[in-house]
Amino acid sequence: MKVIILCGGIGSRLSEETKLIPKPMVKIGNIPILQHIINIYRFYGFENFILATGYKNKIIEKYFKKKSNIECVFTGNSTLTGGRLLRLKKFFKKGEKFMMTYGDGLSNQNINKLVKFHLSHKRIATMTAVKPPARFGELFLKGNRITKFEEKPQLNNNWINGGFFVFNYEIFKFIKNDKTMLERDPLSILTKKKQLIAFKHKGFWQCMDTMRDKKVLLGLWKTKKAPWAKKKN
Repeated sequence: MKVIILCGGIGSRLSEETKLIPKPMVKIGNIPILQHIINIYRFYGFENFILATGYKNKIIEKYFKKKSNIECVFTGNSTLTGGRLLRLKKFFKKGEKFMMTYGDGLSNQNINKLVKFHLSHKRIATMTAVKPPARFGELFLKGNRITKFEEKPQLNNNWINGGFFVFNYEIFKFIKNDKTMLERDPLSILTKKKQLIAFKHKGFWQCMDTMRDKKVLLGLWKTKKAPWAKKKN
C-alpha cells in the first residue's frame, strides 16, 4: 500500500524556520520531521512513498534524491490539500487503497491496526481522530475562586483531525480541482454519505504548527522519550 505525504504548504506559523526551508524539512534532532514520519510507516512495513511537494520543493527533492521507493511529485505552490491529492490520481489504479498524512504530524499509533480498521469497515475514507494536549493550564472557577488547576491537561471533549488517513480510490471523485481543500467539501460530503469513519487514537500525537510545538518534539527527542520513534529488535 502506497503512502502519500503532503509536503507542499508554506508553514507560515513556523516562519522562523520556513523562510529558508519547507516545513517538512524542519529538523527534530538531526532528522527532518518528514523523515521521522516516513520512519513511522516503515516500522510497520510500508515502503512506497509519494511526497506531494510545493513550496521550496527542490530542497525536499535533493534530500530524497538517492533514497529508494520515495518519489517526489511537484503539486504546485498554491494548490490546496485536496488538489495535491487529486494531482496524484495517475499513480493509482481503480479499486486501489492507499494512505495519506500531513508532513508535520507525529504519532505513536499502530499503522497496521489503522489499515485493518479501514478494511473491516468498508468505507471510502478513514481518518485518525486524536485528542491533543491543551496548550495552556486549565482553570476551574467558582466565581473568582480557583477550585482546580490542571497543568496542560488533555482536551477530553473534542476529537480533531490527526491525519494518518486511509483512502479508497473513490476519494478522487469528491475532489474538483487545485482549489479544493480536502478537509472541507470532500470530507463533509463523505460524512453525509456515511463514508468517513474515525480511527480513535488515544496515544501520543503532536503536530508542528509553531515554534512551541517544535520545542516540545525536540525536547522529547533529546531526552530519548520520543513516543513515535520505534526500533525493530
